[in-house]
Amino acid sequence: MAAARAGGGWFRALALGVSFLKCLLIPAYYSTDFEVHRNWLAITHNLPLSQWYYEATSEWTLDYPPFFAWFEYALSHVAKYFDPEMLVIENLNYTSQATVFFQRFSVIVTDIVFIYAVRECCRWVNGKRAAKDILEKPTFILAVLLLWNFGLLIVDHIHFQYNGFLFGLMLLSVARLCQKRYLEGALLFAVLLHFKHIYVYVAPAYGIYLLRSYCFTANNADGSLKWRSFSLLHVTLLGLIVCLVSALSLGPFIVLGQLPQVISRLFPFKRGLCHAYWAPNFWALYNAVDKALTVFGLKCNLLDPTKVPKASMTGGLVQEFQHAVLPSVTPLATLICTFISILPSVFCLWFKPQGPRGFLQCLVLCALSSFMFGWHVHEKAILLAILPLSLLAVQRAKDAGIYLILTTTGHFSLFPLLFTPPELPIKILLMLLFTVYSFSSLKSLFRRERPLLNWLETIYLAQLVPLEIFCEVVFPLTPWKRHFPFVPLLLTSVYCALGVAYAWLKLYVSVLTERVPPRQKAD
Repeated sequence: MAAARAGGGWFRALALGVSFLKCLLIPAYYSTDFEVHRNWLAITHNLPLSQWYYEATSEWTLDYPPFFAWFEYALSHVAKYFDPEMLVIENLNYTSQATVFFQRFSVIVTDIVFIYAVRECCRWVNGKRAAKDILEKPTFILAVLLLWNFGLLIVDHIHFQYNGFLFGLMLLSVARLCQKRYLEGALLFAVLLHFKHIYVYVAPAYGIYLLRSYCFTANNADGSLKWRSFSLLHVTLLGLIVCLVSALSLGPFIVLGQLPQVISRLFPFKRGLCHAYWAPNFWALYNAVDKALTVFGLKCNLLDPTKVPKASMTGGLVQEFQHAVLPSVTPLATLICTFISILPSVFCLWFKPQGPRGFLQCLVLCALSSFMFGWHVHEKAILLAILPLSLLAVQRAKDAGIYLILTTTGHFSLFPLLFTPPELPIKILLMLLFTVYSFSSLKSLFRRERPLLNWLETIYLAQLVPLEIFCEVVFPLTPWKRHFPFVPLLLTSVYCALGVAYAWLKLYVSVLTERVPPRQKAD
């Protein structure tokens, strides 16, 4: 009992500490996402349900699933006590002090869901590695890696979004599946999908794992599937959960005949292949090659300057873009690439089951595959892979090494989101603290095993320092800034894309080549 109380004490200290830090960030810079959510508060508060997905006074129209719209509706009834003017639809870009405080504080309060989910994940993590010092226990390290995650801090509490609340639902569903509370996990994930549809990228991992571990209730001695163990009752229960949650979310819009309108808002394919800031994925490399070939073609008079598209994919705008040399990419092409890249991980989950660890590996690979090849991927979507990978990183040295590569490059790729001078020291300091802790804690945890990174990986990560110095200090002082303002963003995206792609491939190789003992398969 005393040990349990002591364990609860350090977790509460970590949670309160990061909450205090979030409060200190309230006055910091916020992006256009702040106005996006203010507008959604106004829409859901003032208009009837039938107009939520049609209202277009602001360019930031409602484009999240219905559960998130209801979430905004609930918040709006608290917001009116802070400043009713924020709930006026026509008050575009309204930012009174009360509005800023309310919206910032609403993110901090709803992070309670994330804190609880982290607590549940820590309870599940296997504590095989005995450690006298609490600072070296896997549960403590995991709690820090999740609660104090650098990317989540700057995206939610500076840039502004509600990812902590949503990732809390995801991690809680993961914890429930790992605890073999399958129906709870399925319900939480179904609800999550109707809060934010980006999580559909990891739905294959959930679907196959539930089918393999819950709908089929037994394996043969050699680990192969016992087909006679199929449970129609379990399938029916899962189907009921999906249908009931979907009916609750989409039912009113189906009755109103507005489902096509809702879907068109949720999947706006006209926004273009890449987001305003290049996500460090395959398409960043593809775009960079296209730009290089364009420059070479113009220099050698191989291209007609009048036929080269003028729009720049690094201009910071959300827009459609045609490649100049390489074939332009369609949404269908990205869908096919994503589907193909996910398939091997799904096959491994089915044919090489490893229980919760296999599920987590598949989930991370699904997230990374969709990040690498998806359409209009946001750079913030890298967190969808980083956070669940944290659970693997504290259990095995091989996964810890991959985590360090992915986390460092993925977090560094978020730097362009915070481009204002006052936030420069904040983002550098926070990332340094988190990165140093990640390296030191995982190195200490696996000190009896081989080094987590080889010399080439270490050199690659070390080069992020001169890259940041060039982008933030050297480049602004050069004449290139006026003529080639996109260069820092291009360099950041392309360099980080190499690291993310490497981590994705390394994890895939690890999963595909790993031999699973028959006893573990049977379990």
